[in-house]
Amino acid sequence: MLKRILSSVCLASCLFILLVVLASCRKQEPSQPDREPAQTLQPRLSTARVKPLRIGMGAMLTPKEGFVYYRQLKGYIEKRIGQPVQLVDRGNYDEMNSLLETKDVDAAFVCSGPYVEGRERFGLQLLAMPLVKGQPVYHSYIIVPVGSPARKLEDLRGTYFAFTDPKSNTGKLVPTYMLARINETPQHFFGKTEFTYGHDKSIRAVAEGIVDGAAVDSLIWEYLALKNPELTAKTRILLRSEPYGIPPFVVRPGVDERVKKRLQEILLQAADDEEGRRILKGMMIDRFVAGDDRNYDTIRGMNSWLLTQGKRP
Repeated sequence: MLKRILSSVCLASCLFILLVVLASCRKQEPSQPDREPAQTLQPRLSTARVKPLRIGMGAMLTPKEGFVYYRQLKGYIEKRIGQPVQLVDRGNYDEMNSLLETKDVDAAFVCSGPYVEGRERFGLQLLAMPLVKGQPVYHSYIIVPVGSPARKLEDLRGTYFAFTDPKSNTGKLVPTYMLARINETPQHFFGKTEFTYGHDKSIRAVAEGIVDGAAVDSLIWEYLALKNPELTAKTRILLRSEPYGIPPFVVRPGVDERVKKRLQEILLQAADDEEGRRILKGMMIDRFVAGDDRNYDTIRGMNSWLLTQGKRP
């Protein structure tokens, strides 16, 4: 009888110990709901490996204050192209061209002059052109303070003049060409010059009477005339150049053809949906059209003429 009781107690003790061990094992094992299903891991890893499309968006079509629309355009492209998009900005036009040449930027809005130079130097490719007021062109405006006595370019002799960027078409090349046509150079004609590295900065410098005149992008002046009319009202357009090919959207050589084609489709179709139209309206763009390199032949003509005259800036 005693043996039977002891046997039962031993069996019960063993069962108790076994239950404690099993409970302990369950506590150490991670709970099943916290585990991420194996099939969800692969897409996340794949997304992390996707290299962002790097797009240079400088103030070519709108001033710096219009960058909100560049950011919106970035998001618009990102959603439709199916990969991350990274915005890249630089302080001058030459730096952006260098990034395109070294493949540190894949695509960009560039000034017309740097496009012509980049196409010749390293095969920069034209992808799309914006239309503004129905045309893929823009002008150089020579502006002065509203109260300036100047009535023609010659009246600015000996004055303090602002250029935008050494590689800017409207902010440097065009006024240099204008002066060369009257057998003058910026160094000899003006009393003092400087580069502002921003069309909006040049416009403000003229409006505030810091400089006596400046050469600026008509797109930027017209944008500010709509958004900040009290600023442009302090300036006067002294001279309007002939039309030149508008700052284009370009891609570097070597961009995957499928990506390039899809990027072009997104831009060309942006005016066909509500979100795209809203962004383009904010940038004062009607729509994008396919790029036509012949649109920039007038810039090549200026460069060629200045070279033959020995007056290339």
